[in-house]
Amino acid sequence: MTDNAAPIRRRIKSFVLRTGRMTDGQRRAYEINWTELGLRRSNGMQNFEATFGRVAPVVLEIGFGMGDSLAEMAGSALENDFIGVEVHTPGVGRLMYLVQDTGLTNVRTYEDDAVEVLAHCIPNDSLSRIQIYFPDPWHKLRHHKRRLIQGPFVQVLRSKLKVGGVLHLATDWQHYAEHMMAVMSDAEGYSNVAGVSQYSPRPDYRPITKFEKRGERLGHGVWDLLFTKTT
Repeated sequence: MTDNAAPIRRRIKSFVLRTGRMTDGQRRAYEINWTELGLRRSNGMQNFEATFGRVAPVVLEIGFGMGDSLAEMAGSALENDFIGVEVHTPGVGRLMYLVQDTGLTNVRTYEDDAVEVLAHCIPNDSLSRIQIYFPDPWHKLRHHKRRLIQGPFVQVLRSKLKVGGVLHLATDWQHYAEHMMAVMSDAEGYSNVAGVSQYSPRPDYRPITKFEKRGERLGHGVWDLLFTKTT
């Protein structure tokens, strides 16, 4: 490298790859169903009609964890198609197990970095809803830069939503909820469904997870933010 060469800037990632083992059932489901249910970034921009074999509203979930709530939502809204993005293999395996077990046909998944999937695979103005539930809050001040919900990122999300589409965020950390509200309130092209600076009640379509139920028993709050794309 010459002295005049510009340094390469690495993107700060909002996740850390955790180690984890799949159960035998998850591994079998992954191996059996990946060809049908798995999506690859290398295949490029999505054609949702070809992927699902129909025209339907498409919901994208970023960071679906172990997949239970995503599978439940897909089973309760068969009129919608769902794409999940998760970096952790055991979660992808678990989702495929649930999809196989319930016979769902309206779910597909990427095992990949959502930022890269958005950039290379999701057409602009194509999604009816984007949902990001309980992302890592990165509690320590020096780690706040790793938080997924930042001004530039929510504009990337806006570009993928149809006009009238919804960005739905949820967190069980009040400080992160306040951060999300500040980011979204300043974001161009969005309108708060609940009104200026107001949190929304949990929509019926978002299941209550077992961790959320445990948190409620301990007196922890949960904050939902719903913003529509206006332009």
